[in-house]
Amino acid sequence: MNISIGNDHAGVEYKNYIIENLNPKYNIINHGCDDEKSVDYPDFAHPVSSDIENNISELGILICGSGNGVAMTANKNSNVRAALSWNLEIAALAKQHNNANIVCIPARFISKEEALEIVKLFIQTSFEGGRHERRVNKINK
Repeated sequence: MNISIGNDHAGVEYKNYIIENLNPKYNIINHGCDDEKSVDYPDFAHPVSSDIENNISELGILICGSGNGVAMTANKNSNVRAALSWNLEIAALAKQHNNANIVCIPARFISKEEALEIVKLFIQTSFEGGRHERRVNKINK
């Protein structure tokens, strides 16, 4: 499975930790920055979203300080359903009920270990379909 990952300066350590713990089980496409010098999060969220839109990756991971900036940016792209996830239950529900294809991690509010567990659960969780499918199909105008 291809998974694209992107991050701004607040998420460098988290990205490296997640990649280290997901390799070699998944093919990780790294669109993130590699140092803590201030950068603009949309420059990293759009390439991950593009990978989802173009079926290069099945899932995406985005990391910034609050998770909000990357989520807002990613959700501007068609067929992207980016979910801000700060705990396991939110991550699972985002996938089960909303068929989220990008998980957004708030690096300034959770630990690296929590972030990794959220990502792992997000990857392993399946969309339930059923009544949720109708709702998801209404997201794009």
